[in-house]
Amino acid sequence: MTIYHDNNNRGKTRMGWLDSSHTFSFGHFQDPNRMGFRALRVVNEDHVIPGAGFGEHGHQDMEILTFVISGALRHGDSLGNGSVIKPGEIQRMYAGAGIRHSEMNAANDNDVHFLQIWIEPDQQGGQPEYEQVAMPDTRNEWVKLAAPKGQGGLTGLYQDATLSYAMLDEGHSLTHERREGRGVFVQMVSGMADVNGQLMKAGDGLQTDDLDQITITAGSDAQILLFDLA
Repeated sequence: MTIYHDNNNRGKTRMGWLDSSHTFSFGHFQDPNRMGFRALRVVNEDHVIPGAGFGEHGHQDMEILTFVISGALRHGDSLGNGSVIKPGEIQRMYAGAGIRHSEMNAANDNDVHFLQIWIEPDQQGGQPEYEQVAMPDTRNEWVKLAAPKGQGGLTGLYQDATLSYAMLDEGHSLTHERREGRGVFVQMVSGMADVNGQLMKAGDGLQTDDLDQITITAGSDAQILLFDLA
């Protein structure tokens, strides 16, 4: 089945400091038909105003990836890590047996705009882990941001899942061959693209477990995330 997720139909959380959109059920937005796709549990798109953010809170047994689209996000955690995440970097936090962290807008004058992604790991417990890695400055090709441990991703996951990223120039195309038995989820980060005949804009998603080949052609300069999931 192939399902298109229009960005205008996502769940919403709006507060004075936060504007958040949820592709899958999250927080007060609960839809039994949108509980995730395979191991992909959360795709949230957040805008946080200057001087605000998510105060210290806890997580357990989850792989959490943060992708900053614009601005800067300040991270601190109970492992002693403190950093600022900017566009061009990918952050991974494995919550393991338990970790506490905070995420705050690091700027005083601009919103921070970012994606937070949760992937259910194939194990529970264990020592929490933290990684923050610069992405290569390449265009019109796939970059493997995250992959199972030891399989060549910039970061390693405790799950049979791969997250790839591409910055496509207008008119350029990329393909992905879906392997038998696997699912693919495409998230439009910015710009517009044709994905197997479906026009997709920033914030849209597409999940499939029956298309054999996913072909993405940029209608403008575009950023795309693609998940390959067991």
